Amino acid sequence: MKVFFAALLAVAANNASAFAPSPIHAVSRASSLSMAATSDSEQDRRTFVSQSTTTAAALAGLSSLSSAPLPAAAAASKQWVQVKVPFEDTVYDIDFDSPTHGYIVGARGSFAETNDGGQTWEPRSFSNLDAEEEITYRFQVVSFKDGEGWVLGKPTLMLHTKDGGKSWERIPLSPKLPGEPTAILATGPNSAEMITSSGAVYVTENAGRNWRAQVKETIDATLNRISSSGVSGASYFTGNIVNEQRDNKGAYIAISSRGNFFLTWEPGQDFWIPHNRGTPRRIQNMGFVRGDIKNGLWMTLNGGKLLVASDNVDLSAEEFPFSEANIKTGGYGITDVAWRNDNEVWAVGGSGTMFVSYDNGKNFAFDKSANNIPGNLYNVKFFPEYDNNGWALGSNGVLLKFVGEKA
Repeated sequence: MKVFFAALLAVAANNASAFAPSPIHAVSRASSLSMAATSDSEQDRRTFVSQSTTTAAALAGLSSLSSAPLPAAAAASKQWVQVKVPFEDTVYDIDFDSPTHGYIVGARGSFAETNDGGQTWEPRSFSNLDAEEEITYRFQVVSFKDGEGWVLGKPTLMLHTKDGGKSWERIPLSPKLPGEPTAILATGPNSAEMITSSGAVYVTENAGRNWRAQVKETIDATLNRISSSGVSGASYFTGNIVNEQRDNKGAYIAISSRGNFFLTWEPGQDFWIPHNRGTPRRIQNMGFVRGDIKNGLWMTLNGGKLLVASDNVDLSAEEFPFSEANIKTGGYGITDVAWRNDNEVWAVGGSGTMFVSYDNGKNFAFDKSANNIPGNLYNVKFFPEYDNNGWALGSNGVLLKFVGEKA
């Protein structure tokens, strides 16, 4: 592998202009998650998971005379409540630009606004899209900062507002953009950062009129030009990346579309670096421990497995020191994981399953908040800047708010 990275550096010196910045206009997000309706048998399985976790907790209590129970080994909690939204389509993303003002976006042109911290949501529409056109879009990303916001849709669409959502401008997109836009982050006045399904990272400082490349070339160009035999599936790579995640300092992680390896990139690096998954199971999703790549990574696999690599992660290594978390999912896949604080971690998944850990992701217990809500959960987010408010998003218009033990 040392030869591989040496080759990377050598090629970087000779091909500094291989991915020269050019004026490009902007972005949209693809979902790799299936959205199956919840059947009666699935409901019974979810109840079984809850009962199994409760039983395990009871047995741990009986054995406490000889040893202390694990921190997460407690009876199933219920710390989330459902919030009504004005549509029944999948909710893909949520963001706030103040403690009270925020937006949610979803499938079939779903778009709603709150002015009371998410207690109630009102439907909204875009004046520059007619009703028949708007319903054809799947709005998948929304990002706000200080009243300035961005929305991405699929088919490819980018919208921008400077007045807190009162009016929106449609940003034209270039057909030369490598890959499909998949995420965007509002970073300041007229400024944003976006990433595409080919691993191209761009920034704008003039409201999307021009974009400046941050990576010298796309992922497939890098992997196909340099032998990556040390990483399974990286050599002669064809396809796209999925589930791109950005940490608080601008580092990215992405998964190959086949789920057989993953890649990382940090600001200042010329190329993405591929890494082995270290398991025969397919990667389903990945993210950062406490929002920072330096704190570690988490990885979910097919079959409901969750792995965590914490602290002192060597980003130049082919493989990371992942440890499997103690989480009993009953086979349901884990779709997203988020840290609420240094020790409290939440995981969500298929058929409304929710789990909580109080020991930094080592042991998880079942949470029954969504036990009787049909649908799948796809996203869980906390907002530390706004009193650490938490939200879980899913299919069928499911939106859950974190309330803690008050639920």
